[in-house]
Amino acid sequence: MKPKIRKDANKPNFKQLTIWITGASSGLGEALALECARSGAAVILSGRNTKKLEAVKDKCKQSNKHLIVPFNILDEVQTNNAYATVIQQAGRIDWLINNAGVSQRSLIMETTEEVERQLMEIDYFAQTRLTRLVLPDMIANGGGKVVMVSSVAGLLGTQYRGAYGAAKSAIHMWANSLRAELSDHNINVATVFPGFIQTNVSINALTADGSVQGTMDEATGNGLTAKAFAKQTIQALRSNEEYIIVAGQKEKIATLINRLSPTKLYKLIRRSKVT
Repeated sequence: MKPKIRKDANKPNFKQLTIWITGASSGLGEALALECARSGAAVILSGRNTKKLEAVKDKCKQSNKHLIVPFNILDEVQTNNAYATVIQQAGRIDWLINNAGVSQRSLIMETTEEVERQLMEIDYFAQTRLTRLVLPDMIANGGGKVVMVSSVAGLLGTQYRGAYGAAKSAIHMWANSLRAELSDHNINVATVFPGFIQTNVSINALTADGSVQGTMDEATGNGLTAKAFAKQTIQALRSNEEYIIVAGQKEKIATLINRLSPTKLYKLIRRSKVT
């Protein structure tokens, strides 16, 4: 027997939503959590740092209705336990926003295979593992929404982002397949492609040997604010958009050129200063 479809599963009143956000202790995840809470949703905040998650929760509107579930998304046992905790305490998950991840700042020829595998584990396998865990109950409850936070780097290959771009492209393609496979189950699958956003993403980015870069890129520092990103993203998700680019004008133009003439785009990329 097919599960009863909840007509409000994908486009409900936000006050009726329970939204699980990973990587919620800072940056894009924090901004998304604050925007979802402001809209009235109950938010489940996850990440590794409990104190930071508590600080984000305190900033959320009606903070007492939100839930903190800290865990290391790379650890399968912790992930399973976190999911069990969420179901026990929240009852259900209407939206899952897979936001946890790490970026890269190193040339391909200088990057070790170990670092590339680390990027894939965080930016791809951890996201697909959690999504597969959540989906059965989401389907049984009549539907919901899965959001994958990819990157403009997953659409355009640039210098210093080889493994990161590959991982973000992989999660984009995986989401496309998931969307097709679950179209009859009232599961909406959306992929978000941030451009340069003012967060610590470049400071925390992995270098060739796996150490963190520790500095802010100029382009990142001049990007959209995290608050602006969150507002645009949640508005698009409210409207059931599935392919959401949230970026500055230059990045948007680059994605357009890539669709029309990849050869022309890569001539421009080769001449550009990317760090």
